[in-house]
Formats: sequence, C-alpha cells, structure tokens
Amino acid sequence: MRRLLLVAAVLLAGCGTRPADLFVVTRSGPDSAANLTMRVTDGGTVFCNNKEHELDAKHLLQARQLARDLAKQAEVGLELPPGPGTNLSYKVELEAGNVAFSDTSKGNPHDFFELAAFTKDVSEDVCGIVRQ
Repeated sequence: MRRLLLVAAVLLAGCGTRPADLFVVTRSGPDSAANLTMRVTDGGTVFCNNKEHELDAKHLLQARQLARDLAKQAEVGLELPPGPGTNLSYKVELEAGNVAFSDTSKGNPHDFFELAAFTKDVSEDVCGIVRQ
C-alpha cells in the first residue's frame, strides 16, 4: 500500500506542468498584421501575440516535424541576412538554438519556407490574424 501511495505521489507531482514549447516564431514586416509572436507548445496550444488558441492535430504534427527539421540549423545558429526587397523577417527560437532569415534571404533552406508557410497558415486559420 505504501509503495502504491509513493507511485501515485510521483505521478501526481508531474501533473499541471506546462507543456514544452516546440518553438517561438517572431515575424516582422511592414504592417501591423505582419508583426507576430507565435509560441507553439507540444500540448497542442498556440499563442499568437499572447492570445491562446487550440491547435488542431494536423498543425500540431506539422509543428513537431518543423521543430525536428529545424534543429540542425538551430544548433549552428544559422542566421541568413535579408536580401533586397525583404517583406517579412523571421526569428525562431527552438530548444536546439535559434535561426533567423527573411523571405528574400539568399540560400534559404526548404525548412525555412515550410516554417514561413506554417506561420502564415496558423496565424490566419487558427489565430484569425489576416494580412491585407
């Protein structure tokens, strides 16, 4: 009985802890709707400019894959300078490190374009932040 109580106490101690962040994206651009801070948690929640929203399973799976895909670039702190005519810039914080790029950075890896598309889709479809 005592052992069972100890196991229950250990299990309950982990309850109520905040799910880990998969990543935080800071997007900046020329208009107010372009400027966004998006925090995606492994628990299926996204915070857009500090407003909480539930993330559907499809987007959660995409976010988990993006976090894995971006880990190598984040480990080396890949930061690509903006190219001419930059519209949007991104800074991404992951557990593995950080990356930064813009929509016109030369040599953007495919994963960076995937992150930009994810950010656009979630900000519009989940958070209701639509750029004109």
